[in-house]
Amino acid sequence: MQRPGTPIRWAAAALLGVSALMAAEEARAAEYAQGVYVLGNRGPLAGVTPPPGFYFESETYFYQGDLGANRVFQGGGVVAAGVKNSTVANFASPIWVTPVEILGGNLGFSITIPFGTPDVSAAAVLSSPRIDRIIAGREHDAVFNVGDIYLASFVGWHAGNFHWTATALGVVPSGSFENGQLSNIALNRPALDLSGALTYLDPVLGYELSIVPGITFNWINPATRYLTGTEFHLEWSASKYLSKDLSIGLVGYFYDQLTGDSGSGDRIGPFKGRVVSLGGQVGYTFHAGEIPISTSVRVYREFDVRNRFQGTATYLTISAPLWVAPPKATAEAKPVVVKY
Repeated sequence: MQRPGTPIRWAAAALLGVSALMAAEEARAAEYAQGVYVLGNRGPLAGVTPPPGFYFESETYFYQGDLGANRVFQGGGVVAAGVKNSTVANFASPIWVTPVEILGGNLGFSITIPFGTPDVSAAAVLSSPRIDRIIAGREHDAVFNVGDIYLASFVGWHAGNFHWTATALGVVPSGSFENGQLSNIALNRPALDLSGALTYLDPVLGYELSIVPGITFNWINPATRYLTGTEFHLEWSASKYLSKDLSIGLVGYFYDQLTGDSGSGDRIGPFKGRVVSLGGQVGYTFHAGEIPISTSVRVYREFDVRNRFQGTATYLTISAPLWVAPPKATAEAKPVVVKY
């Protein structure tokens, strides 16, 4: 039985939905307006591979942004307008750099398990798999969960002041995705990201320059039948070491979606997003006994945004060696500044 006023509320939602779609005809981006590759996670020394051993890295990620009043958003089957996103998440990564060499570079592996709470609100939900949640007013979701699993393999080389890596990253859905929910740290789309990183590090003058280009190939989200297009991303950093342990510098990233979205679940057309960011970083290494613990804070402010969230991203990174293999007697001396 319908409740009194339900037809009026549905009519209002439909009218609001038509108005929002007309206003945002050109406002389009990937599903959830974000990629599985988290922009800004590769900072200074991105091309430096540490010596063979086991390492652990923890990145705490804070993001706050919005799509704007006239932007239409689709995620988890939900089509909404006026969406805001405030996310707190952690990316925990055990890393193994093996003694195995490929073309003179060390082979390594890592696994990253994200967890956190995307706090997402919408001024209006235009359609949803949960029919009883179609409303003309605001909607809000904030759910803590474990995200999709990131499995990476990389090879790192060194030649004088130059260091570079090649990385293949696979994204495996964790099964925690909830269809019809605005808040999902798991995007539930398998993906393959291929990237390279090049770092120039002068340990005498204390200058560091890094650049990290990459491309993400997405498979369809089986729960929503939504296929996000191919995405290109580029990250960079330029830092100065004020001492062996303290550095400051500039960081930034660029993102451009190369192909449009598709799939039977895509309800608002082929989307293509773009974003540029600029920010700063401070890095400091302290010692717990003989164990060096590297920390850094990076802040990115986004601009020149098209069809994505626009906001501020902040990273707090802590990394340390768990065990490092003894150096070979004939091994070439490593740089003074080494990323752990």
